[in-house]
Amino acid sequence: MFIYMNGEIVRKEEAVISPFDHGYLYGMGLFETFRVYSGHPFLLDDHLERLNNSLEVLNVKISYSRDEILCALRLLLAKNHLTDAYIRMNVSAGAGEIGLQPDPYLHPNLIIFAKPLPLSMSGQEKKAVILTLNRNTPEGVERLKSHHYLNNILAKREIGDMPDCEGIFLTKEGYLAEGIVSNLFWLKEDVLYTPAIETGILNGVTRKLIMRLAEKNGITVEEGFYHVDQAKKADEVFVTNSIQEVVPIYSFDGTKMPGNNGSFLQDLQKRYKNLSRYLWSRNEW
Repeated sequence: MFIYMNGEIVRKEEAVISPFDHGYLYGMGLFETFRVYSGHPFLLDDHLERLNNSLEVLNVKISYSRDEILCALRLLLAKNHLTDAYIRMNVSAGAGEIGLQPDPYLHPNLIIFAKPLPLSMSGQEKKAVILTLNRNTPEGVERLKSHHYLNNILAKREIGDMPDCEGIFLTKEGYLAEGIVSNLFWLKEDVLYTPAIETGILNGVTRKLIMRLAEKNGITVEEGFYHVDQAKKADEVFVTNSIQEVVPIYSFDGTKMPGNNGSFLQDLQKRYKNLSRYLWSRNEW
């Protein structure tokens, strides 16, 4: 495998960063994961928007443009002989002295990974189980897609190696939050519900697209604070992320759900698939 690192394509065995990188020492780093469909990086502008906004929060003095990252992706995909791929774009703060740094970071490290994925992951469905581990609160005002991933790792250990299962976090107050690697939605009588950002969830790029798709098709979207019993009364439940796309839930906390047979979910997956080959941002549609 070849990776992209600070302007160069290198073998993964040759990639090195300093042990003084604050991404390693203090978790001062961010990442974005997204898919390339037939050479097109789906919703790249939205991912870069979130990344660049988060870099400002971490006081990392850099911003990435579509053209810059598209050039890097083309080089990386060609070198790895890929047209459909999983992409992880990782930015760490860069090297500094040992100790907490209040000054801006001026020399971050950019690493982009690519690995093959099938053209579509449609057909999969999962069961959702409620985790005993609570969702922790974000370190700042809003949760960033950062290197601080212990909460997610501990949750994954709780459910174990179960590919057809997604663990669902609750807040310490008992409200529904999100999946270990996904955002949560459910449909009830033509209203689409999803937990509010204030529950401490990541404001997913796919989450925002799904909300826009629903609204443009006459579905009311409500964000709020909800309990498990409210979701268990849903007509359909699904989770989303940029790699697994839109995943139907066939069982939610032991309550049977339509899963792949949900009509709303089927329509949503078709619309998503049609957009995936050309859309740069949810705002274009």
